[in-house]
Amino acid sequence: MNHIFDFLFGQYENYANLDIVLEITAVLFGLSSVLFAWRNKIWVYPTGIISTAIYVYLLYKWDLLGDMIINGYYFMMSVYGWYVWTRKVGPDNKSTPISKTNLRDKKISLLIFWSSILLIYLVYVANDKWDNSYAYIDTLTTAIFFVGMWLMARRKIENWIFWILGDLISVPLYFYKGFTFTSIQYLIFTVIAIFGYLEWKKRLNKPIVTA
Repeated sequence: MNHIFDFLFGQYENYANLDIVLEITAVLFGLSSVLFAWRNKIWVYPTGIISTAIYVYLLYKWDLLGDMIINGYYFMMSVYGWYVWTRKVGPDNKSTPISKTNLRDKKISLLIFWSSILLIYLVYVANDKWDNSYAYIDTLTTAIFFVGMWLMARRKIENWIFWILGDLISVPLYFYKGFTFTSIQYLIFTVIAIFGYLEWKKRLNKPIVTA
C-alpha cells in the first residue's frame, strides 16, 4: 500500500504545504465548475474563475508555461462567457440557448486552434523549453482546450467534444508531470464531460434558465 501511495503522491514530498493546499482548492473549484457546466448553470463561471486564478499562480511557479497560458485564457473566457450566458437575446428576451456550431463558428474554432499552436510554440521557444518531453503534447492540449472554452462561452454543444478529447490526453500528461491531484481531476472531468454532452443534447435549441 505504501508503494502505491508513494507512486501516486511521492512527488509532493518537496512541495510547500501552501502549494498543496492551493492545488487541492483549485481542483475542488474546477470540479464544481464542470459540474455546473454539466447542469448548464451560470455558476460554472465564478467557480471556474477562482480555480483558474489559483492555477495561473501555481503553474507560473512550476514553470509550466503552456498550462499557465491555458488557465489565463480560461480566466478571460470565463468573464466573457459569464456575459454571454446572462445576455438576453431575441424578441422573447431569453438567455442564449444551447445550439450547434455554424460555418462561422467552425472557421473561428479553426483559427483559434492554429493560433494557439503557434502561440504556445513561441512561448516555449522564447523560454528555451521546447526540448521538454511534454512540450509537444502540451501545445496540442492547449489548442484543444482553447477551442473548447470558446465554444462553451458561446454555448455550443460541440464544446464537450473538445473537453473530452483534451481531458483524455491530460490524465496521463499531468500524472507524468507529477501532479497527481490534477491528473485525477482530469479523469473526473472526462466522465463529467460525457454526461455534460448528453445533457446538453437533450436541451439543444431550447430556451433555458441560467440561475
